[in-house]
Amino acid sequence: MIDSTSFIFYGHPNVLSQHKNTIEFTREEHLTKKGDCILGVNADFNLSEIKEITSNFSEIEIIIRCGDMEEKIRAKVNKNFNHDGEIVIRKSDFLSERTLGINADRVAIDIDRKMVDKLKDSEAKGKVIIKGIE
Repeated sequence: MIDSTSFIFYGHPNVLSQHKNTIEFTREEHLTKKGDCILGVNADFNLSEIKEITSNFSEIEIIIRCGDMEEKIRAKVNKNFNHDGEIVIRKSDFLSERTLGINADRVAIDIDRKMVDKLKDSEAKGKVIIKGIE
């Protein structure tokens, strides 16, 4: 049983990270300014590894790293997460197949603006670590 997984994502000039209820990572390469919850594009997450964590843990910690900066988010697991294109973490308890975590303690608007500014560069690279919490 694995208790953590990680993936790489990239910045984009339209990263705003201003949404008050969600934060998202997507496999998509393009981002419009309407996607104000998205922190990273070109995410290369492994769905089967994430599903293993969601089936074995009730809470997760999402660690976001970019350069020397780090942010942490805690959330309850959505056992029905099953999307191979997007990962959404929500403050609410709304469930969908795109929703990895609910009742999160932080979302897009809460991310340090220095990290957000760095991720406005399409050359910027970040890493997300998803850890199961017992």
